[in-house]
Amino acid sequence: MTDAELNTALYKKMFAEQEQFKDWLLTQPPEKILEHSYKYSVREDFILALEYDDLTRGQAAALLASPTPLDDLFHTYESTETHHMEEVWSCLESLAEYRKAERAVQEERINISCKEAIEGAIDGNYKGNSLDAKAAAQEVLDQFGPERVQTVLAATIKDKDWDGRFSCENKAWAQTVPMQEGGENRNRRSHWVVDSHPGLVNLLVDQVRDMVREREKEKPSVIQQLRQESAAGKIKAAPPKKRETER
Repeated sequence: MTDAELNTALYKKMFAEQEQFKDWLLTQPPEKILEHSYKYSVREDFILALEYDDLTRGQAAALLASPTPLDDLFHTYESTETHHMEEVWSCLESLAEYRKAERAVQEERINISCKEAIEGAIDGNYKGNSLDAKAAAQEVLDQFGPERVQTVLAATIKDKDWDGRFSCENKAWAQTVPMQEGGENRNRRSHWVVDSHPGLVNLLVDQVRDMVREREKEKPSVIQQLRQESAAGKIKAAPPKKRETER
C-alpha cells in the first residue's frame, strides 16, 4: 500500500469506529449522551485532522494495526497534559472584559439620558417660582427607575459637594449611594451631572428619597421573594463552585 492508501485506510477505519460509537450513543438516555459528548467531540476532531493531513507511512501503519485506533487516540489525549482549561479561562476573561467595557459605554449613555430627563422634568414642572417636585420625581422614576435616578442625583451632589444649596442630609445620603464602576472618578461622571439650579435639584432629591422609601416599604424583601420562589420550585440550586486550585 502507498502512503496515501495507508492514510485512507486508517481514516476509513477511524470513521467506522466513530459511527459505531455514535450508533451506540444514540441508544443511550440523555444523561449518558451528555456524559460522553466530550469524548465524541474529541474523536471527531481526530478524524477531521486526518482528513486534512497525512501521517508518515510508518505512523499510519502503526495506528492501523490497532483494533481501535480512535479509542486509543482519545485515551492518549485524555491523559496528556494540555492547556485547555487555561485557554477556556482566558476566553472567558477576555469576553467578560469586552462586555464590561461595552456595558460601561451603554451605562454612560443611559446615565446621560437620565440626567437630561431630570433637567427636563425640573424645567417642565417649575411654574410660578415653585417646583412641583413630586410630579418631577414621579416622571423620572417611572422612566428610569429608582436605582438609575438616585445614581445620577448622588453623582451630581458629589460633584458639587462644595455647594451649600445642597442639604447636609442629602450630601450624607449621596455618599451612601454606590456608583457604577468608574463613577467614583469625577471626570468619568462629569457627563451625567445635572446642570439644573442646585436648590431645585435638592428639592427633587428630597422627593425622590421619600418616594423610594415608600416604594421599598411596599415591595417584599429579596429574601422573602427567594423563599417564595424556592417554595414554588422556581429556583434550582447550582452545584457548589470548586476552589480555584481545583480548576
